[in-house]
Amino acid sequence: MYKKLSIIIPVYNEEKTISKLLQKVLEVELAGGLEKEIIIINDGSTDNSLHEIRSFEDSDSLFKLISNEHNIGKGASIKSASPYLNGDLVVIQDGDLEYDPAELNLLLEPFLKDHADVVYGSRFLGGKPTRKLYFFHSLGNGFLTFVSNLFNNLNLTDMECCYKMFRKDLFHAMDLKEKRFGFEPEITARISKIKGVRIYEVGVSYYGRTYADGKKIGWRDGIRALYVILRYGLF
Repeated sequence: MYKKLSIIIPVYNEEKTISKLLQKVLEVELAGGLEKEIIIINDGSTDNSLHEIRSFEDSDSLFKLISNEHNIGKGASIKSASPYLNGDLVVIQDGDLEYDPAELNLLLEPFLKDHADVVYGSRFLGGKPTRKLYFFHSLGNGFLTFVSNLFNNLNLTDMECCYKMFRKDLFHAMDLKEKRFGFEPEITARISKIKGVRIYEVGVSYYGRTYADGKKIGWRDGIRALYVILRYGLF
């Protein structure tokens, strides 16, 4: 039924982790014998991320590199990958090693059993290792997930989780507008409006990092996420 998975990896200043991440993605053997293609968007990195990416791109035909001259944001970078997708399924993978590419198979399982059209990862379903960090981040994530569920009539436990997998036709059908981290609540709102869509959620591990390690999302992004939930949830 499904033959190929397109893995979109937006990258901004991830020189410390991107090589290890790409190696892990290469090593993953996907369930159901699925092939994979890896689309990397270097989003105007000012460190050595581009150099690290190119060393992989030159050595393996699975990689497709898109390089933005200036930083345009995670959401805009993901959208820019859309014309290059050849897979039947699409997933988002950050370049920072907070999520283990081996667990892409956990998201694939509901698709392979023909149960799902969309699968979200969740750091809060239990059963997987989860690094414990910032109390107010956890509080904010829970609040945003609650408000998103309220306006979209869902019962997700982790709307902000990076891992989201879609059928490609659904991904292409959404005219995404948010350029930064507002991508997460926007795509959730748009998916929830699709009649008959089957949304599943699976527990995933979370190897979170601190701001000293390079974590980028901040309180302004939380405020923007709330605005996005209200905007797309109401209108």
